[in-house]
Amino acid sequence: MENAKILVYDGSFNGFLTAVYRSFDENIQVADIQKKSVVQRGLFSDTETIFTQMGHAKSVWNGIQTKSHIIIRNIYFAFLSEQMGIEMILYKYIKKLFAPTDVLALNFSDDSITKINKLAKTVGKEKQVLETRLKFKSTADGVYFAFVNPENDVLPLLSRHYRFQYSKIPWLIFDHKRNYGLYYNLKTVEFVSLNTDVLNKNTDLNTMHVKDVLVRKLHRQPMQKTRSDYARERAAV
Repeated sequence: MENAKILVYDGSFNGFLTAVYRSFDENIQVADIQKKSVVQRGLFSDTETIFTQMGHAKSVWNGIQTKSHIIIRNIYFAFLSEQMGIEMILYKYIKKLFAPTDVLALNFSDDSITKINKLAKTVGKEKQVLETRLKFKSTADGVYFAFVNPENDVLPLLSRHYRFQYSKIPWLIFDHKRNYGLYYNLKTVEFVSLNTDVLNKNTDLNTMHVKDVLVRKLHRQPMQKTRSDYARERAAV
């Protein structure tokens, strides 16, 4: 019998879903699913690196979505909580979802489901707070700029709200804690990295040009623009 494996992924939601797909497709006994930045090898576990594949991620996403739009929303929101061990909690839940039983028969008093719902609710609340209380300052080149330092990784959830709120003004929301930003250039919303050697919370935004601190685009969760469904609008796939 093969040892259980620790599946190592890139930290993205797509990467996590790819790991779930591989575990199902190859019938892998999973000991843990860990971000590559925090890998801790198990004493009796092999480690396998999982490379993100959008097709595999989308397959799992679509499969969960057929079960329930509420479930897929809660899974995504709970993932963004970055709670320690959330990957295995979600993996076991997804595995249970795909078991040969009616989803309505699932035990929703189960501890893991309760935890997922609780985390999703917490993430949802923080998202709402940032949508109502976020304050922008204008840079020298006319970009609305805001620093945030959220407890949860909620930046991917803010795209739709601010794209409609400020559709005619370029804006950039920068997560100082995670060192990446959400940038709207009047056409698309992109995830970007900024030069933090130049930029900090005390930077005088009135004299700053965004192009001077913009480092590169990041391939995180691409923004969905053509669908109105709540979960898909914020989804990674």
